[in-house]
Amino acid sequence: MDTSEDPDDEKKRCWCRMKPAVWYMTMIIVGFFYVYLTAIQYIRGSELDGSPSSYLPQYDPQYFDESLFSPTTSLDFEYHDYSSMTSFLRAMSATYPNLTALYSIGKSVQGRDLWVLVVSASPYEHIVGQPNVKYVANMHGNEAVGREMLLHLVEYLAKSYQTDDYVRWLLDNTRIHILPSMNPDGFEVAREGTCQGGQGRYNSRGFDLNRNFPDYFKQNNKRAQPEAEAVKQWVSKIQFVLSANLHGGALVASYPFDNSPNTIKNCDLKPLCAVFQQFTSTPSLTPDDDVFKHIASLYAFNHATMHLGLPCKPGAPTFTNGTTNGAAWYPLTGGMQDYNYVWHGCMDITIEMSCCKYPPADDLPKFWDDNKKALVRYLGEVHRGVRGFVKDERNAPVEGASLKIKGRDVGFQTTKYGEYWRVLLPGRYAIEVYAEGFEPREEEFDVVETNPTLLNLTLYKAVHRIDQQRRPVYVGGPSQSQGAAPQPQGGIGGFLSSIGDSLSNVFSMFG
Repeated sequence: MDTSEDPDDEKKRCWCRMKPAVWYMTMIIVGFFYVYLTAIQYIRGSELDGSPSSYLPQYDPQYFDESLFSPTTSLDFEYHDYSSMTSFLRAMSATYPNLTALYSIGKSVQGRDLWVLVVSASPYEHIVGQPNVKYVANMHGNEAVGREMLLHLVEYLAKSYQTDDYVRWLLDNTRIHILPSMNPDGFEVAREGTCQGGQGRYNSRGFDLNRNFPDYFKQNNKRAQPEAEAVKQWVSKIQFVLSANLHGGALVASYPFDNSPNTIKNCDLKPLCAVFQQFTSTPSLTPDDDVFKHIASLYAFNHATMHLGLPCKPGAPTFTNGTTNGAAWYPLTGGMQDYNYVWHGCMDITIEMSCCKYPPADDLPKFWDDNKKALVRYLGEVHRGVRGFVKDERNAPVEGASLKIKGRDVGFQTTKYGEYWRVLLPGRYAIEVYAEGFEPREEEFDVVETNPTLLNLTLYKAVHRIDQQRRPVYVGGPSQSQGAAPQPQGGIGGFLSSIGDSLSNVFSMFG
């Protein structure tokens, strides 16, 4: 009887012994592949989901390969379409993972991401007590200079962190969010060298995004657009303290209010009405007019020529010190800067940085030289005024507490950590604080020039029901209704308002 082993049986036993090893090896390969795909997805940018504190580190903090951005691969002075802009932002986030983080706040009508790059020494995690600031550009798609200035700004900040003391201080103490293009669809159809006109100004549905926000003075019934809705969600999740919106077509720093009670409804759609209103418009000043004039002047005087207030062409308006109140220049309904200020307590101004809306790319180096210092110095103004925490007697943060500076009836609120900030000039002030279930509180404080005042406030549980009359009266906040501003009761403002309303139908026939 042949007792020798069948070779096929031996092969089967060998294969059975090999099965666990093959299975483990397969799982290891699949695991590495999954990690690789995840890393690639992060490099391409992540969706904003909740507050910045929910971000997770996307790279090894020790990974820092500046060779990916050698001088030969630095950002060119040319216009970058959506594809090249996206590639640049992804490359920045990959090259400087300890200073930058890329995320999207939503998509345009045509599905393009609205990319935001955070530049900070803590790009993925919110540092409690550290303020958030933002720049937004290219809201009008054919106003292209601001888009390129912000791309150069992120590169400058990241590359200067190791060598520039001011930039290092700024990034160590501030989270800077940069949205280079709020209207990427409009930019794609705009044309280089076109200084005037509207091609590319609007989003792909034909809406002006700077007329698409709730308005304090007038009811805005324009259909909501995804780009504006994305910004509204963004600023509701992150409490921005200071902001600027970069435009083109003039050379001036414009500050709120952009609208007034005297504005004729839909006047910007009626040419004859617009001409009339431009000659009859008057300033519409906020309770923080001194601060707005200061930050607008700071930008203008750090700009190479803006502070001179020169007109862009014969017959164009001149601007004292290169600044203007928005409504005094020309009023508009549904603007973003008024919305940021009234609804979210963010000090926001509009920078018109080029007489030509879409100048030739050869002019971009000069625009960068003119604006670089102003762009950087403006961000530092967030570290002015008062800041602190609102907590209860158990030292727990009070989220959503309502605050206002006494005599300045546009309020602001605390974050979920109880944080608050307010930009103020040197002087003596009183702050009023109210939170449901707590006794209201008022505290006096001083602001100096050299550094922000730290003022922590403790609220105590109300013993009795809080009378609504004791709540600080102010405008603003997420629940602010449209068209809530008091209408003028007399004087020149009331006269102009009544005349404007009477002529509105006349302009409709001709405009």
